[in-house]
Amino acid sequence: MKRSRFVGILSIKKISEFLKKTFIPLLILLFTDLQSQVSIQGLHYKNGKPIRITIKDGKIETISYLKSLNSQHQYYTIAPGLFDNQVNGFAGVSFALGNHDLTEAGIEKATTELWKKGITSYLPTLTTHSKEVLVTNFKILANAIRNEKSAGSIVGFHLEGPYINAEDGYRGAHPRQYVRLPDWNEFMELFEASGKNIKEVTLAPELPGAMEFIKKATALGVTVAIGHHNANKSQVDEAVKSGAKIATHLGNGCANMIHRHHNPLWPQLANDDLMISIICDGFHLLPEEISTFYKTKGVHKTIITSDVTSFAALPPGMYKTQTGEDIELTEEGKLHYPAQQIMYGSAAPLSNGIGNIMKYTSCSLGDAIQMASTNVARLYNLNDRGELKKGMRADIILFSLINSKINIRQTYVKGSLVYDASK
Repeated sequence: MKRSRFVGILSIKKISEFLKKTFIPLLILLFTDLQSQVSIQGLHYKNGKPIRITIKDGKIETISYLKSLNSQHQYYTIAPGLFDNQVNGFAGVSFALGNHDLTEAGIEKATTELWKKGITSYLPTLTTHSKEVLVTNFKILANAIRNEKSAGSIVGFHLEGPYINAEDGYRGAHPRQYVRLPDWNEFMELFEASGKNIKEVTLAPELPGAMEFIKKATALGVTVAIGHHNANKSQVDEAVKSGAKIATHLGNGCANMIHRHHNPLWPQLANDDLMISIICDGFHLLPEEISTFYKTKGVHKTIITSDVTSFAALPPGMYKTQTGEDIELTEEGKLHYPAQQIMYGSAAPLSNGIGNIMKYTSCSLGDAIQMASTNVARLYNLNDRGELKKGMRADIILFSLINSKINIRQTYVKGSLVYDASK
């Protein structure tokens, strides 16, 4: 009797130890695993059908079709996060100005404000300036790209200039005193300062030394764009053969008065191997221009960009640039440079272009999202985002589209909710 009681006590101890060592940790692991999963419901951006997306460890775990949605989600669409490859600044923060105006706190602010517009990936863009300013700002940006607060939204940088056409019109709003010829040694200094994170460079292919520069940049893995140029057909074609992949904001960075036959627009439209980016804010291009460009290049060769500046989200009025030029932001949201009667970048985020291109071309929402997300990611060989697919990075937006205007409800970056309009 005593022995049985002893054996019973021993068994209870063994069971207790087993529970402590095996079962309880298993329950904790299971509970933690359930907590790490996030579920989102909405209408699929391509077919409008109800879906549930499950996220785990920052990636899309499952995509399931549902019979219906609950009332909370029935009016919202789910799509991959938007990818803007030309962000000069946002909400009062500029990436291109000197005098140490750029700070990591400012970069965080711009990123946070872009999340509210559905931008989950973007390229801070530095425009034509002195080498000293470009080096300084690239170093600051290189530190910010490692900052956890940006949550992986900054994927690299775009250098637009300084190797562009200096003529009025083609130069756009880039300050003339800093425009210069392609200089590979200088570019490598900038590349090193950026932590080797320059993903794209825009230059004019007709400049002396441009073709050799394009070849070297392409070999380095940098995407080359042509823009702010007055290149003829042979120069455009040679640039593409040398490695150039895309035309930066086609139809802009162009003189107001051009020859009806011999101008830089036709060669870029005619080259089937050249992609284009276009600004669809309602000011940079007329609806018929956007429609024509889209019909010529098609959904797979077109990217929507913003060219947004630090003046975005500021009240209408007259402003001065760092170099003293007067810039006007109108009540309608147009940002222009009165002295040359040209645009001075945009004051509208990329999300505004979604509804506009649908309105101007009659393309589907799925096609518009492809041009503002999928195509951009593929241009830089970032095959982990830009689509709703199992295993992809969970960069996701939940939104409504009313009267050609996208209203962002929620934004997720790598599976983390970074913006919620209800909070």
